[in-house]
Amino acid sequence: MESETKAANGTSPSPKPVFFFDIDNCLYPKSARVHDLMADLIDKYFATHLSLPYEDAVRLHREYYQNYGLAIEGLVRHHQIDPLEYNAKVDDALPLDDIIKPREDLKKLLRDIDTSKVRLWLFTNAYVNHAKRVIKLLEIEEFFEGLTYCDYAAPRLVCKPHEDAYEKAMKDAGVERREDCYFVDDSYLNCKKAQEIGWKVAHLVEEGVKAPRTPACNFQISHLDELRTAFPEVFKKPTEAAE
Repeated sequence: MESETKAANGTSPSPKPVFFFDIDNCLYPKSARVHDLMADLIDKYFATHLSLPYEDAVRLHREYYQNYGLAIEGLVRHHQIDPLEYNAKVDDALPLDDIIKPREDLKKLLRDIDTSKVRLWLFTNAYVNHAKRVIKLLEIEEFFEGLTYCDYAAPRLVCKPHEDAYEKAMKDAGVERREDCYFVDDSYLNCKKAQEIGWKVAHLVEEGVKAPRTPACNFQISHLDELRTAFPEVFKKPTEAAE
């Protein structure tokens, strides 16, 4: 995978479509419970740094997540919290080495995508440290050309599902046409926005997770392997994949 510097500066326009992959709860399953561990650390951060009773901290965390798509955005907007300090106390404090392991099924899926037809790019609301840490633990750096992340050091946080975040990802990856963008994410709001702006989208809703009453987009899948059915045009033919 190329460095985050390339992603920040953008690349030359791509002659090929780009497939954007979310990272957390997408490239590894929700059953890993990373989200639950992160939520607990965020609740504790709210309680400690905002001097709130724990129940109020949990409520405010949920409110900011629902309103902004990212708890840190609410903290920065309303409480002038240093986002890099927050990242150190939350994302960087997660014991990921004990939780996230390489997955052969994921590697096979990525290997079977035809990179003569589409380029692979990571697109996450996490900060760069966490994103690169997860990808390294999954041992899949080689498959992706770059990474678009939420820059906690920037004066303004730009994250999914804000339209600016999708525009930034396209600029970073060097793709100009929205119809040339494929996307998979576990977030309903992120998928809904991507569909609205013209991307080709698959919403990952794992088995055991309650499906939304109204689908977020054209494709709803329960496993990443179902991307083969949703977007067969970006995969190698069976004979090519076997080679």
